[in-house]
Amino acid sequence: MKSHVKILLAFVLNLAFAIFELIGGIFSGSIAILSDSAHDFADALSIGFSFLLERKSIKKANKTYTYGYGGFSLLGGFFTTLMLIIGSILMIYLSIEKIVNPTPVNFDLMIIFGVVGVVINFLATIFTKHGHSLNQRAVNLHMLEDVFGWLVVLIGAIVMRFTGFTLLDPILYIVVALFILYKAIVNIIPICHIFTYKTPKNICPDNVKSTLENIDGITDVHHIHIWNISENVTCATMHVVSNFQSNELKHEIKHTLHHLGISHATIEFENENELCLDQACQLSTEINQTHCHHHH
Repeated sequence: MKSHVKILLAFVLNLAFAIFELIGGIFSGSIAILSDSAHDFADALSIGFSFLLERKSIKKANKTYTYGYGGFSLLGGFFTTLMLIIGSILMIYLSIEKIVNPTPVNFDLMIIFGVVGVVINFLATIFTKHGHSLNQRAVNLHMLEDVFGWLVVLIGAIVMRFTGFTLLDPILYIVVALFILYKAIVNIIPICHIFTYKTPKNICPDNVKSTLENIDGITDVHHIHIWNISENVTCATMHVVSNFQSNELKHEIKHTLHHLGISHATIEFENENELCLDQACQLSTEINQTHCHHHH
């Protein structure tokens, strides 16, 4: 099943459940269920947005987006994860408020909605599992958040029905919110790294330089820049100094770089007696290499 189809299924399930909650909230008069319905409508909106961006991301490169549309998937992942972070903080705030000002709870209704909520969101979690992109993982995390949230509602409602300990509900919600907040921050960090052109953690410029300089005919490699344009596409540009420039040498460089995890490389050849005009970039590359600890 294609990645964007999985996200679409998650969107449909989430939207259907939000409507179900809205109807249940109106008929039961439960503020908690009505507010959760609003939360799920916001979830569905953010997942719908992720679906549109994920679908766009599979388009081929063209004159407008010469590197392809992979960045749109990242944008979807960033938006969805940001919504999770905001939602988790809001969840913690509302839970603390509920501890300070407790409200009456309809346990039986909570149990019914808890069962339906766990089942529907668990199905959505299965659909979005094994996502290869950061966007899919963000949507899967969204679904996981809802499964945990409704599991908390269900367990909390059953325990509270027999013990009358209503504070358990907000306490459990805070635990879930903190867990989701942690997972969301972990998910958003690599997206920010790509947006800021950070060198991928599995590739070290120093290692690239020394590996290429071991190839016969190459005396120096400098002006190295390595970055991700999407999660699965790593680009690099560099200057290679050699007096034996040939298609065979270029092929060997490209093959070596591909083995190091660089899928798209642009190489500029220089002669040994040629002065490189990019001394400033060369210096900055050397400075960056002293901080590099990731070797293959």
